[in-house]
Amino acid sequence: MGIQIVFLVVFFAVMIGVGVYCRKHATNVDGFVLGGRTVGPWLTAFAFGTSYFSAVIFVGYAGQFGWAFGMASTWIGLGNAFIGSLLAWVILGRRTRIMTQKIDSRTMPDFFDKRYFSPALKIAASVIVFVFLVPYTASLYNGLSSIFAISFGAIPYWAIIIIMAILTGIYVIFGGYMATAMNDFIQGIVMLIGIVAVIGAMLASKGGFMEAYTALSQIPAPASAEGLQGAFVSFVGPEPLYLLVVVILTSLGTWGLPQMIGKFYSIKNEEAIKKGTIISTVFAIIVAGGCYFLGGFGRLFESPAIYAGGDMENGKLLTDNIVPSMLSNLPDVIIAIVIVLVLSASMSTLSSLVLTSSSTLTLDVIVPAMSKNGKQVSEKTKVFILRVFIVFFIIVSAALAIAKDTFNFTFIAQMMGVSWGALAGAFLAPFLYGLYWKRTTRAAVAVSFIWGAGIEILQLVLMVTGQTLPGVLGLIFKNSLYSGAFAMVSGLILVPLVSLITPKPDKAKVDEIFTCYDKTVTTDVKKNLGA
Repeated sequence: MGIQIVFLVVFFAVMIGVGVYCRKHATNVDGFVLGGRTVGPWLTAFAFGTSYFSAVIFVGYAGQFGWAFGMASTWIGLGNAFIGSLLAWVILGRRTRIMTQKIDSRTMPDFFDKRYFSPALKIAASVIVFVFLVPYTASLYNGLSSIFAISFGAIPYWAIIIIMAILTGIYVIFGGYMATAMNDFIQGIVMLIGIVAVIGAMLASKGGFMEAYTALSQIPAPASAEGLQGAFVSFVGPEPLYLLVVVILTSLGTWGLPQMIGKFYSIKNEEAIKKGTIISTVFAIIVAGGCYFLGGFGRLFESPAIYAGGDMENGKLLTDNIVPSMLSNLPDVIIAIVIVLVLSASMSTLSSLVLTSSSTLTLDVIVPAMSKNGKQVSEKTKVFILRVFIVFFIIVSAALAIAKDTFNFTFIAQMMGVSWGALAGAFLAPFLYGLYWKRTTRAAVAVSFIWGAGIEILQLVLMVTGQTLPGVLGLIFKNSLYSGAFAMVSGLILVPLVSLITPKPDKAKVDEIFTCYDKTVTTDVKKNLGA
């Protein structure tokens, strides 16, 4: 246990030190929420990547989908890299930075207000963010207990949650976005080193890649793909449709998540966008691709530990236990790296979510309410309120995570997929079209909000009650992955259709916003051939 404790003490000390160091950047709202819009490519790219990939992916999704798809689960990681990272930066990065500065937007709900001239949309978006980000935040703690039990079996789960919540709160409250970005960079390096070390150790424990690959090819296909030979080493695995759904949800979803899009608000300059695009994509290939590649070998480590009650015949498969079971017999130094890796993944995403939640509630709801009678709210007061709500969100998410474990509230664990689908389903289409298409209407945005959130609320009701729907609806609502992917894709069709049949927005106002893209800049011929 000694080496694990040393690793943790050093890790926590660095996190807190960075928070204290960055306090000078958090004296006003722009500095606290956006880092003064001066964040460079490495910090922005790592902040994007570490917010994207939490411990839920490493412990939960890698085990769950690696078990279901085998080696084909690596496609999920590659989808995350090229759709969720590369295309997100190329299509959204530059335009988001330019337009949000033009309209002086600091949060996604604020964007909907100023882009579509509707304070009501800002309030509605803030409510959606609040309702779905809090349980999403609580779900980040999932899997921590199973990893920590490998070395710290005597430490209760609630203690782990409280320690992680307090330490995350300290550096976010002190340093705001800049502390979060700097710590994300450090945590990202830990994740890169950790995933490479874990994959190497795992393969070595099975005699090397070819030995493990051969053993995996000999495992019989599941009932859904009966007759398929070598199902778990095949190109698309035993369930291609399900694999496609997972790729769409986990990759395209980043385009509509407030905590992800917010990273583009703070980019320093054009050079930062270009470098950040490459760095973020490479990071995702290694981390996401590595996690799902690792999980693809999960069936080689089948044991009573991954079944409820240890019953391999009749017990329920506990997918959160698959990856911990794979790691349980690795050397102590690898276990220490894994523990810090999981903490890094969890704390980086947690810090991003609580900062997004608190800034949305403070800047889009509380401050406007305080300013109704013409009263000006000082920068100092705004930053204080931001810090208060960071504490509030951390306490609420930690309490929900402890309640889930103590009282077995399984619906909290299910909220990860539901929250992701609701936020991306509601926001992706109106945000994307808002950056590119002047004809997008506020009515279409409102419909997208109702459609995306409504689909996932129905999904949650069906999950809690155990009900199913007939026919095509049964397939759409098979689980939160299917319904989330449907909400996002259908929203991309719904928004332009509604926009074309509803009154046009004020042309003069929209044209004025889009003038932000018309500014002429001078560049070198090596970057642009010219006329």
